Amino acid sequence: MRPSFGARPTKDGVSFRLWAPAARRVDLLLDRRHAMPRRQDGWYVADIAGLTAGSPYKFRIDDAIDVPDPASAFQPEDVFGPSEVIDHDAFVWRAREWRGRPWEETVLIETHVGTFTAEGTYRAMIDKLDHLTATGITALELMPLADFAGRRGWGYDGVLWYAPDGAYGRPEDLKTLIDEAHLRGLMVLLDVVYNHFGPEGNYLGRYAPTFFTDAHTPWGSAIDYRVPQVRAFAVENALSWLSDYRFDGLRLDAANHIMAIPGEQSMLQDLSVAAGELAKATGRHIHLVLENGDNRASLLDAAQEPPNGKYRGQWNDDYHHVWHVMLTGEHAGYYGDYQTPRMDLARALASGFVYQGEISEFWGKKPRGEPSGKLPPATFVNFLQNHDQIGNRPLGERLESLASPKQIEAALAITLLAPMVPMLFQGEEWGSTVPFPFFCDFQGGLADAVRNGRKQEYAWAYEKYGDEVPDPFDPATLQSAVLDWTGRTAEQDARLALVRELLALRRKEIMPRLKGASFGDAEAVDDGLLTAHWRMGDGTVLRLTANLSDHEIMSDVSAGTPIWGGGAGERLPPWSVVWRLGG
Repeated sequence: MRPSFGARPTKDGVSFRLWAPAARRVDLLLDRRHAMPRRQDGWYVADIAGLTAGSPYKFRIDDAIDVPDPASAFQPEDVFGPSEVIDHDAFVWRAREWRGRPWEETVLIETHVGTFTAEGTYRAMIDKLDHLTATGITALELMPLADFAGRRGWGYDGVLWYAPDGAYGRPEDLKTLIDEAHLRGLMVLLDVVYNHFGPEGNYLGRYAPTFFTDAHTPWGSAIDYRVPQVRAFAVENALSWLSDYRFDGLRLDAANHIMAIPGEQSMLQDLSVAAGELAKATGRHIHLVLENGDNRASLLDAAQEPPNGKYRGQWNDDYHHVWHVMLTGEHAGYYGDYQTPRMDLARALASGFVYQGEISEFWGKKPRGEPSGKLPPATFVNFLQNHDQIGNRPLGERLESLASPKQIEAALAITLLAPMVPMLFQGEEWGSTVPFPFFCDFQGGLADAVRNGRKQEYAWAYEKYGDEVPDPFDPATLQSAVLDWTGRTAEQDARLALVRELLALRRKEIMPRLKGASFGDAEAVDDGLLTAHWRMGDGTVLRLTANLSDHEIMSDVSAGTPIWGGGAGERLPPWSVVWRLGG
């Protein structure tokens, strides 16, 4: 089906469509002005014969302002420049037989294209794909690519959702990266933002103000998905990433800030159904993942294949938070909701979320979450670090700077072998200490507002560290976050060997048993002993025994054959982990 929005080559030329219900006149700007007839419901359409891919264009609104296409496929001169016609069908894929991998085989690594390599490009990432596969990674996740203002940014302030940011290369470069990943058996997922538009370079309010409501998210005006065209804009964007670029899945940022309509099917459901129809039509595995602070278990089902209204998984912030509190002792902000981290970790291991309807002080002293224990364990994406939890710290320091290697290795041994989907952050596999501070590239008054806002939010940090707090607008801040692929220490080589060993064991013992697995139970006691078990899909029981303390403790005899760590009934050294399989 032809998308409703944007410019698409036809057999005779190029067809342009713009939804601009508040505009009185729209002209297409090519080598000359072309008046666009207004159609029903605010659509403006122009079919230009003889035009080819690569042509630049803009829209002129009411003879007052020239704007890029909101569904632009590429912006070679950033968000304020002309859009470029892209022929997605012209790319020649090499991995033509690729259909993806089952969700149970997923081991994620989150990456930022601009800092993953020194070059900061899609093409440069290709040279690192063999490292990922050798490590045991099966899925590369890219932070948002939708075009944002400037040359530097995390990607969460995108304003042109269909255009991969030109700071990292052209659309065909991104396709080549995905194609090369597929040739190596790697899935590629993309982080997308459907809860707001960025503050610079978004012109929709000028000619389509009904895109927005009077409500606000923490980052800008809320998007009004009650409007059919607005809902279609998001759903078609998801399908574009999944079909034009052949991404294997999407992770939806802050879904709790996506407007839902009480009593009606939400945009989230529509997107899942549309992705499922694509999966059925192509025979592909397509995986949809949420970040959702509301912990709504009712939106999730890892076993629904293909998607049909539900989401494969959710980033489990609860899991991260309990580990962070346990390993660092920090209790500020949302960490204050996790006063008993070992007990909370047991709850996460036994049933997914920590907050399943309990009152959350941080979330306004309101109930947070829904019961999640009946979901498949693989519904939950567990991690010890990600871009947010590192980058939202004033100095952007990683866990390696906050906890001991022994503690981190115990946490990795649990995270990478538990029957949830594990995720690493770029460089975590070798214990990188390269920071990941917040950086962006706004100009003028907006830059001043962001800088001053951060100084207010992190006043204590500026008072404590002064000029050590990185300036997000200084190009050196991005450079400080670039991974160092050449300077690994002996300790980092040992960490990489540990992660590879754990993931090889996961591939052998956990992945084949994950489909059909179910939660069991978990318990933590005051001396630091943690035990947990799960019923795996083949009927075997996976058992965990761990000492999460700084002193030696005695463990009970546990059934099953050890697959990692010491034997049953032994004294457990500090921060040691034992996994068993059997009855």
